[in-house]
Amino acid sequence: MRVEDLFHHLEYLEEVATLTEQEWGTYQTALEFQEKVQRKMNRILENQNHPSYAKLILLDQSNLIGFISLFPSDGEERSDLSPWYATMYVKEEYRGHGYSKILNDALKAEAKRRGFTKIYLKSSLKNYYEKFGAIYLETLSNGESLFYMNVSEV
Repeated sequence: MRVEDLFHHLEYLEEVATLTEQEWGTYQTALEFQEKVQRKMNRILENQNHPSYAKLILLDQSNLIGFISLFPSDGEERSDLSPWYATMYVKEEYRGHGYSKILNDALKAEAKRRGFTKIYLKSSLKNYYEKFGAIYLETLSNGESLFYMNVSEV
């Protein structure tokens, strides 16, 4: 198992964009889905040099297990906060083996390497991110909980 920067392994870009769109996207037709995947790939590439943007992938040899992101922002509410922990995803067949912890730890280390002391995340999951060190801040207007994680302790 190894965590890598997606920008050093662009051969996984389309798979990451496809899985992201399948998990969080909304679309009506196969053509609309493909167009959204292409736009997502373009957005990922456009952000690769942004200091608050990272896309890490977890590989087992050459198999993509999952990915996680650091975003400059995540929605309009609380746009005063940055950077954001986002898109943690582990393929269904690999869930339940601690891979999300590997991704979480890698993202926190990457954020620390970039000079951040905290990262923020929002989620509707209950009692999940707390096991990774997330600390509750408030409830957002959409009902999601807002958390932060200290990365200076990594």
